[in-house]
Amino acid sequence: MAYTGELAAITTAILWSFTSIFFTEAAKRTGSVQLNINRLIMASVLLLSTILIGGFEYRLTGYQVFNLVISGFLGLVLGDAFLFKSYLLIGPRFAILLMALSPGMSSVLSYLFLGESLTPVAIAGVLITVTGIAKAGSEKKMKDDTKYKLSAKGLLYGILAALGQAVGLIFAKEAFNIGEINGFVATFVRVFSSAVLLLPFLIFMKKYKNPVILYKENNKALLFTAAGSVTGPFLGITCSLIAVANTQVGIAATLMSTMPILMIPLMWLVYKERPTAMGITGTIIAVVGIALLFIK
Repeated sequence: MAYTGELAAITTAILWSFTSIFFTEAAKRTGSVQLNINRLIMASVLLLSTILIGGFEYRLTGYQVFNLVISGFLGLVLGDAFLFKSYLLIGPRFAILLMALSPGMSSVLSYLFLGESLTPVAIAGVLITVTGIAKAGSEKKMKDDTKYKLSAKGLLYGILAALGQAVGLIFAKEAFNIGEINGFVATFVRVFSSAVLLLPFLIFMKKYKNPVILYKENNKALLFTAAGSVTGPFLGITCSLIAVANTQVGIAATLMSTMPILMIPLMWLVYKERPTAMGITGTIIAVVGIALLFIK
């Protein structure tokens, strides 16, 4: 199917937009640390069930498993940890803007390590799309903006979060380059290995609470965590890997980074935050860039 990778990348961005709202509501009730590991555990159960019921081929080479495990660790464990730290230090608005660096990083890394190169039209599309994302995000008003201040540490964490996502995509792409992999199987390896690596550490640090007791006391936290686990690590990450497998990493990363643009109408519908002129302008610019990526 033509444009499978590009369409999967946009679907990823749409799913992750809903995920951000579900997880925001869940984090208010459980905290980000608890949310981070519980989403991985829930998604692992969903993915394993899907693989077994669907009868998908799950035999992978050792090298494919290695690349997917490293991809999950860098993107879902380290990358997300740095992102959450960046949220706390410089606020969501600037943290999301720094994540717009990821497509450029992905394009450079995929050229250096995978030999992928973008056409001039595709490069223009990436630059225009990222510009639109940055423009739209820079005007996003946050009620708590006053309590956040730019700091070197916060900026560093944001950059490391973008780098973690970019490098994670490179390792995932390498796994697909070795041989065909079902998207759900690849996602399961990434997500489950991340949970296995993260859970013992949190238990040792005494930062993980009994989820049965936690969710029994707060049913809405369970509902939002489950919903976000479906749209995020279950379907969202699966679509992101399908995108990486079927198009160039830089293009996939760019289209997946349009989440701030897609968040504008969602924030209006859910939180009654009206879009600003800057946000609308950024959206129009990003759409032009996306169009170029489809005619690359």
